[in-house]
Amino acid sequence: MKLIESLIINKRKLILKLIYLLISIYSFVSCATIAQTFSRHKDTLDNYEYSDFYNMDTSLRSKYPFIQFDQNVFKFYSPLSPNWENLYLNMRKMVHEKDRKLNFYHLGGSHLQADIYTHDIRTKLQMTWEGVPGERGFLFPFDLAKSNNPANYEFSSSNSWKSYRSVGKEFCELNYGLLGAIVTCSDSLIDLHFRYDKSDVKPGFSRVRIFHNKGEFPYDFNFGEIQTCVLERRDNAEIGYTDIFFADCIDSFDLKMNRNRVKPFDVQISGIQLTNQQPGISYTAIGVNGAALFTYLECGNFEEQLRQSEPDFFAFSVGTNDANVPFDKFDPLIYKANLEKMMKIVLKANPNCAILLTVPNDSYYLKKHLNKNIERQRDVIKELAIQYQCPVWDLYGLMGELGSSKTWEDAGLMKPDKVHFTAIGYHLKGDLYFDAFMKWLEQMDHQKLKRK
Repeated sequence: MKLIESLIINKRKLILKLIYLLISIYSFVSCATIAQTFSRHKDTLDNYEYSDFYNMDTSLRSKYPFIQFDQNVFKFYSPLSPNWENLYLNMRKMVHEKDRKLNFYHLGGSHLQADIYTHDIRTKLQMTWEGVPGERGFLFPFDLAKSNNPANYEFSSSNSWKSYRSVGKEFCELNYGLLGAIVTCSDSLIDLHFRYDKSDVKPGFSRVRIFHNKGEFPYDFNFGEIQTCVLERRDNAEIGYTDIFFADCIDSFDLKMNRNRVKPFDVQISGIQLTNQQPGISYTAIGVNGAALFTYLECGNFEEQLRQSEPDFFAFSVGTNDANVPFDKFDPLIYKANLEKMMKIVLKANPNCAILLTVPNDSYYLKKHLNKNIERQRDVIKELAIQYQCPVWDLYGLMGELGSSKTWEDAGLMKPDKVHFTAIGYHLKGDLYFDAFMKWLEQMDHQKLKRK
């Protein structure tokens, strides 16, 4: 009897040990699975732990305590983004193999026409990595239009030019191009001069492309002292541009255009593109004072010109003028529809283009009314970011949200109109933007290392 009881007790102990062992195995597997899932989730774009700064002066935290530096990121609302993965691979191959060019575009209004913070971004992108100097990209001769020309280059001419902007539907019969403005001249002899000005980056160019009237362009070109360096001229009557190729890279030009027929002709210049054979990034700022999304949608040659140099990256920082209306006059659905139309134009030019959506900065309506439309724009932007698997740079949140532009004005970062930034403010904005870009690049590097 005692033997039987002993056997029963031992059997019970054995069963309990087996149960304990099974529980332990289950717990181990569960913990491993949870850890693996957490690790995998940590690798996704929507949940990466950013540092406050990538390479900025940390004293800014105490100097501007009202800025939400922890929000200075390219925030993804989707776990993956094929187009941004593609941009990352192209960036790394460009840097390490020095075998390609990448075309970056940035669309906005008056914030971009001045090209202050976008030029800071351009400068950093062209100076951060050795051996990839990039090229200047598209320019517009705002000097000839008697409008605020970017300080980093200048155009001059002895001729009299008329200027037209797509804003306000000036001369709607003109088909505006990618840059949203046109200058015209009817003289039979025209001189046009280009120089770099206040800039740390002055990439040389071996091709000048002048976007002008479609059809026959009845002007002979002469580049004066460097005419012997001209290899070839090619005209594209269908799209409306002339290419001039040079044997060597140059950094300025003095062009004389001589009409070769008696019949009057109005020259219409919608943009000038400077390119070379070097690897690197071109960063084209597209901005016209007062421009909104519908402004660019009405530019008949926008998509056609964009497709001539397909975008690898396209940032949308347009929306301030769309929302600069009373609360009851702003329709978020119209804003969303217009933004999506512009995104589709970009993706039609290159389906693999990495798109960045920027929430406009906080601003006041008529200098005194809080503009609550920006929050509604942010909601729309987030919806599109989820749909198109692209990130958002939330400048509105970074600033401190509603009413923060007054704080920025008090700190000398914004002008009294509480819409535009001061020079210091724009430079800070450029630093923040580039820091967010480098955080994204670092994030992708971390992901690649973890996958190996």
